[in-house]
Amino acid sequence: MPESKETEYRVMLVNDTETPMDFVVDVLQTFFHLEFYAATKLMLRVHHEGSAECGVYSHEEAAQMVEEVVAFARANKHPLQCVMVKR
Repeated sequence: MPESKETEYRVMLVNDTETPMDFVVDVLQTFFHLEFYAATKLMLRVHHEGSAECGVYSHEEAAQMVEEVVAFARANKHPLQCVMVKR
């Protein structure tokens, strides 16, 4: 019988029409530890495709990441959405 592996969750950012692009880049650098170029590239994917995966985590880590990103966005008065999706 194969070993049971913990389910992984994709943490996704979702595009909106109000959050500034530079704020999204800042979120990607701060919370997902991306370099500026990689963060800018991923921000553009969110902008053009509607959403993009920022990382894959355990359920607990993904839930915490989503909570922290959304709280940071709200504290800065932006409607940026961050969600987790079962992989």
